[in-house]
Amino acid sequence: MAFVLHNENPIKRNTNDCVVRAIAFAMCRPWADVYIDICRQGLLLYDMPSSNSTWEMYLQEHGFKKALLPNTCPLCYTLRDFCNDFPFGTYIVATGSHVVAVESGDYFDTSDSGSEIVTYYFYREEDFD
Repeated sequence: MAFVLHNENPIKRNTNDCVVRAIAFAMCRPWADVYIDICRQGLLLYDMPSSNSTWEMYLQEHGFKKALLPNTCPLCYTLRDFCNDFPFGTYIVATGSHVVAVESGDYFDTSDSGSEIVTYYFYREEDFD
């Protein structure tokens, strides 16, 4: 289980696009397509594309399920812990201020976010059939 330096942004900008990067990676879709789709979703909801309700609705409409973590240690369960506990499948993991793609126990990001505290995650059941 490891950090993999990866920037899904097509021109490798390190900007506040973590939601788009994570979703594009997890869905194997181009960054620009995901960006436009989430903006469209925000318009339909009269909300910002970066709003949790906007991108979460987008994921749910694409077959993702939201899951919460057990409340056994809400302030100590890190992204690294998540990767160790979920070594199979593809996930979109949310922390308090960041979103990261996880695949096969590795987390893909522009910097090492392994110490971030996980709040919830998304998965697709079809990934486990």
